[in-house]
Amino acid sequence: MSFVMHELVYFGRSIPWMIIDRIPYFNKYKIQNQKIPTAQEQWKCAQLVLLSHFTVELPQIWLFHPMAQYFGMATGVPFPKFLTMAYQIAVFFVLEDTWHYWNHRALHWGPLYKRIHKIHHQYSAPFGLAAEYASPIEVMMLGFGTVAPPILWCAVTGDLHILTMYVWIVCRLFQAIDAHSGYEFPWSLHHFLPFWAGAEHHDTHHEKFIGNYSSSFRWWDYLLDTESGPDAAKKRRERRVAKEAKKAQ
Repeated sequence: MSFVMHELVYFGRSIPWMIIDRIPYFNKYKIQNQKIPTAQEQWKCAQLVLLSHFTVELPQIWLFHPMAQYFGMATGVPFPKFLTMAYQIAVFFVLEDTWHYWNHRALHWGPLYKRIHKIHHQYSAPFGLAAEYASPIEVMMLGFGTVAPPILWCAVTGDLHILTMYVWIVCRLFQAIDAHSGYEFPWSLHHFLPFWAGAEHHDTHHEKFIGNYSSSFRWWDYLLDTESGPDAAKKRRERRVAKEAKKAQ
């Protein structure tokens, strides 16, 4: 049931982006609008994604339930309150983002990039379906950041409902797919939540092949000076000039 839900959400959320790619009107919102994925690229991507889903994610999902139930995950009524679900999912987002940042950054180290992460960077202009287009090893590494926080939370607090887990997985899939969509709209979430990453943040990572390692938020890249793109480069130049001017005084 959980795996079926995962597949329905993943491909169900990807299909609208595939349709948008075929509508010329939306091209003005495409960040790298000279690179529209072809049907052949989409199909090739879907094949590897399905392989990873059945060989890596299915076992993870299958193992999650007994582990979470061992630590006390509830599966019956009453269902958790909305605010309880909201703050737990917010915690999961923060923990996943931290795990993703450090592991993603590590995957850009030479040998790991060449042997594992390079597959994901095959598309310098990402599209929604490519969110989980990656080596099975990478899918396992980064996927751990999605399933581990709820298990850890349940082990520490004893307070987790399976409904919260389902909503968390849906939110995480939407975040990952939308971040790879390649579209920047006036109503994109980061315009209202400046610390949210979104497609503009991750698209730059694919285009430049460096920096912007976080998944959901911008604070790790900001704090550790790994932001990428023209604005980040300009800020670094300004800081360097100011530092040199201070030394010359």
